Amino acid sequence: MRSARYSAVAMILHWLIALAIAVNFGLGLYMSDLPLSVGPIKLKLYSYHKWAGVSIFLLVFVRIAWRMLKRPPELPAHMPAWERVGAGVSHILLYLLTLAVPLSGWLFSSAKGFKTVYFGIWPIPDLLAKDTLLAEVLVEWHENLAFLMAALVVLHVAAALKHHLLDRDDVLSRMLPIVHPRNR
Repeated sequence: MRSARYSAVAMILHWLIALAIAVNFGLGLYMSDLPLSVGPIKLKLYSYHKWAGVSIFLLVFVRIAWRMLKRPPELPAHMPAWERVGAGVSHILLYLLTLAVPLSGWLFSSAKGFKTVYFGIWPIPDLLAKDTLLAEVLVEWHENLAFLMAALVVLHVAAALKHHLLDRDDVLSRMLPIVHPRNR
């Protein structure tokens, strides 16, 4: 029988990745609008953005491995089939996007000819040779995937709140480390 709550490791990974994605999305929006005249600051922010992206990419692999080892709690029995399917599809899409967004950034950075040096210490190999035209396509992909992920995150949060406030079930509370699920 599966637990009624997510494990502590799953909760930590979920909220750490969620926070990192939110901060990195905001940083991406902010730095992309900076003028070129703030060169050194803009380059530093791009480095931070890339480091966060690499960290997210690695943490998602840990999260997927953990999910394969420790199955999540069962969905509430009262959930209609369409909600179960929607929950499954949205989770798969979130996992794919949390890998695709950093990967597209890595590809863009490689095609642009900008080396990624993780935390300024470990060089990450380029995945592509420098190609300015390809970089223009990849930056669009990176941005579009990031906005798609943001939209899916909003949907994910809305669904969790719907379960908590309208359905009054434990779907949200079983992922919150400080709140215990409702007894039903």
